[in-house]
Amino acid sequence: MDNVNTTSDVDSNAILPILKKIPFFATLDENLHKEIIKHIVLMYYPAGYQIFKEGEPGDALYLIHKGKIRVYHEPKEGSVLPDEVAELNDGEFFGEMALISEIPHTAAARTMAESEVFVLSKENFDALMASNPALANKVSTIIVDRLEFNDK
Repeated sequence: MDNVNTTSDVDSNAILPILKKIPFFATLDENLHKEIIKHIVLMYYPAGYQIFKEGEPGDALYLIHKGKIRVYHEPKEGSVLPDEVAELNDGEFFGEMALISEIPHTAAARTMAESEVFVLSKENFDALMASNPALANKVSTIIVDRLEFNDK
């Protein structure tokens, strides 16, 4: 991780609004939000930094505090340009499915500008779920509801 800095000093006022946008965290109460925030690390990425590549194992949830992230598919054979999926900015998030599935990343992510990104690792999420039955139950219920809704 060349040129990447990290800090565990996370500003809960900065992260809470982003956390509430994530469907399986949105309806949790304040105490559960605080518990999640304790496990989040703030990463500083330089412009042009490859956060992850398409096909790599998903290992974290990323919440953009400040910066710009490009999510894209690698160029297909015979093509020079990548296929852009999304351009994400302050307050947006990506990688949430990595927390609840073993599916590799379906796209790549790279910073387009210097970026401050809150990161919740799958390892910390799993430990949090194991040590907090109320959180595990709530998140499981939300995931099941979303899956049922998506199947309709």
